[in-house]
This record gives sequence, C-alpha cells and structure tokens, in this order.
Amino acid sequence: MSAAPDAGALPQVRGHLEPLDGVRALAALMVLVFHVSVETGDALAPGVLGALLSAAELAVPLFFALSGLLLYRPWVRACLDRTPSPAVRVYLWRRALRVLPAYWLVAAAAMLIWSDDNPGTLTAWLEVLTLTFTYNTDPWWVGTGPYGLGQMWSLCVEVSFYLLLPLFAAVLGRYAARGADPGARARRLLTGLGALSVLGLLAFIPQFYPEHHSYMHAWLPRCLGLFAVGMALAVVTEWAWREPGPDRPVARFCATLRRNSALCWGLAAVVYALNSTPAAGPRFVGVDGFWISVIATLTSMLFAFFVIAPVAVLPGRGAEPRPHRWREGAWLETLLSHPVALYLGQISYGIFLWQFVVLYLWRAFTGQEIFTGSFWLDMVPVAAGTVLLAAATHRWIEEPMRRFNGLVRPPGAPRPRKPSLVDGS
Repeated sequence: MSAAPDAGALPQVRGHLEPLDGVRALAALMVLVFHVSVETGDALAPGVLGALLSAAELAVPLFFALSGLLLYRPWVRACLDRTPSPAVRVYLWRRALRVLPAYWLVAAAAMLIWSDDNPGTLTAWLEVLTLTFTYNTDPWWVGTGPYGLGQMWSLCVEVSFYLLLPLFAAVLGRYAARGADPGARARRLLTGLGALSVLGLLAFIPQFYPEHHSYMHAWLPRCLGLFAVGMALAVVTEWAWREPGPDRPVARFCATLRRNSALCWGLAAVVYALNSTPAAGPRFVGVDGFWISVIATLTSMLFAFFVIAPVAVLPGRGAEPRPHRWREGAWLETLLSHPVALYLGQISYGIFLWQFVVLYLWRAFTGQEIFTGSFWLDMVPVAAGTVLLAAATHRWIEEPMRRFNGLVRPPGAPRPRKPSLVDGS
C-alpha cells in the first residue's frame, strides 16, 4: 500500500490559488479566438483548422466550472464541518460589486455606439443593465444578444447561478446533513451534484419538445452540469483535508491528478478534438437537436474537468518541496503561474467584456463585411485593443470597487476600525 500524502501535499482550499488565474486567462483568450474566427468566417470554413477554431467555444464551460469551484467552496466547508453557512447578503453584495460596475460601462458603451440597432426604450435598457435580456422570448436583436454584447448571454447564465447558488447549497446541505461524518456528508454532496447534472440534461427536453425554443440555450438550467463539475471539485478538495486514518483515498486521488497533469490535459485535448467534429453539433452558437445537445454538454463537462482538476488539487506555495519546475507534473503550475498568464487572468473579466466592442469597431474601421477577412489581421489588433481596455477597466473600476466590500458585513461582525493618526494604521 502506498503511503498516504501528508498535509503538505493536500490541495490548497483557502486563499488565492494563482494557477487558477492562468486557467481564467486561457478561457478568456479562447473566447476571443472563437469570436474573431467566427466573425472572419475562419471557424465556419471546412477543414481541420476551421473545426479546431470553432471548438474554442469550450472556454465557456471553463468559466462556469471555475465559478462552481470557487463560489461553492465556503458552503462545502460549512456543510462538512457543521458550521454556519456564509452570509447570503454579503456574498450577493460582493458578487454584484465584482460583476456589475464594469459590465454597466461596457453595456452602456455598446448601447450608445450602436443605438440604431436597439429600440432605445426603457425596457430594452433595463433588460440589458439587469442581465435579463436572454429571458426575452421575442428579442429585438439578432443572434445571442444586442449588438456588441453577444457574448453576454453567458454572463446572464453566470448571474443566474450566482443568485441561485445559496438555494442550491441549502438544498444540497440539507440532504448531506444526514451524514454522520464529513466523509458521509461529502458523498451525499457528490450524489446531489450528480442529480443536479442530470437535471441539466433533462432541461433539454422542454428546449426541444414539443418544439424548439432556441432562446432556452442561453438559460441556466441546461448549464447546471457545467457548474456542477467545479462544485464537485470543491467537495473533493475539501474532503481530502478531513479524511481520517492512514488510508486516504480522496487525498491520493488528488495527488494522482496533480502528478498526471499531462495526461489530464492530453485527455482534454482529445475531448477538444471530439468537440470540433459534427458529433458535437454545428459550428456556431446553439445546437439543433436533443441528443446532439446532450453529447455537447457531456464533452464540455469532461473538458472542464480535465483542464481544471489538476490545477484545483495543487497544494499551496511553500506547503511542500517542489520538484523541478518542468518535471513530475510541476510544468502545469509553472506555465499557469507565469507572470503574463497571471496578469491576463487578473484582467480576464475585462477581456471578456470588451472583445465584441473592439472587434466590431475594428471591422467597421477597416470596412469588412461579416464572414470575410483574415483571422490574424483581425486577431492581433483586436486582442491588443481588448487587453488595453481590460487593463484600464481593471485598474479604475474593478479594483476600486473592492473597497466597498466591507459595506455589507455578516451579522455581528465588527465595523472596520477607522485609521488612527496615533499608531499610523
């Protein structure tokens, strides 16, 4: 029997795990590649290159799974330890500060720049500013959203998940509370998340029967399995810290994932290639059949798991001696912790927000029609402009908003101490 890993090899479950920023950067760049290649027509062209470019939409499952992992973890901890759950109002306040101010800036810019493409009514503005436009069953735009905001359908899904996560956590926690020990409760949480994934697949039934409702593709229910992947990783990594005895299979499972990161990312590449084939649906947003939707969702879940799992189980820095930075599975942490990857991860939200505005302005400036042009001649300037705007948004909007996190505090929490002129704090 192999020796159980010590605490130093256990996954980092508190604080900031830097390599996850690298995953977020990867997802943001994949989304940008997908949108530019669709606009130029390269992702829709026959051949291997077009197929691989079209599969870059798998970035969306990465974002969803990351949200499930990072946001659900405090509820997992409370359930396994039988401690009070996070304060919902604090959680919602911080989510609102994180998401809305920067989004409102981009949304207002797009609505004003392309005012001829929107009705300009109060209802239209409310739908956009509240991220509820995807629930308009008779939309006034063409595609996945208002002009310049087409990618925001996934943000609408994210916000729906943010709002419902406390309810999901409460239901899962109530079911898991019957477990006598942390291991039993963790197993029940995983069972509940499996049921949540099945519900996500069943959501395709009303989407396609008795008739196809294309707008339901941008609703939360069909994406539940993608969030559940990250939520399950949150359960597993927290469970690893609470295993008793010398035989610790969950901790060994986490260590195995970490040591075999190359295999995991290799399997992710296989799933990516499979998703680029007709078996996973047409080369554009949306799908045209029940079973194709099921297959596309399952491959998306697998892709998200194989990319994120070996990163989610990494131990914290300084927890144990590190192998050579390119050997024994350490290459992935080295790659995702590169300063460029970390910075792009920090501004990834702005990259996601600004890309369509920059893309459409660039193509209007160069006089290009839809599905024409060169991918690289568009990708370089659009990426540069998007990163510059994302950096500005991060510095002057996202970071300053963090100062207001403390305005809403858990019940009974002390007020922040005011700076003192005596002790210099």
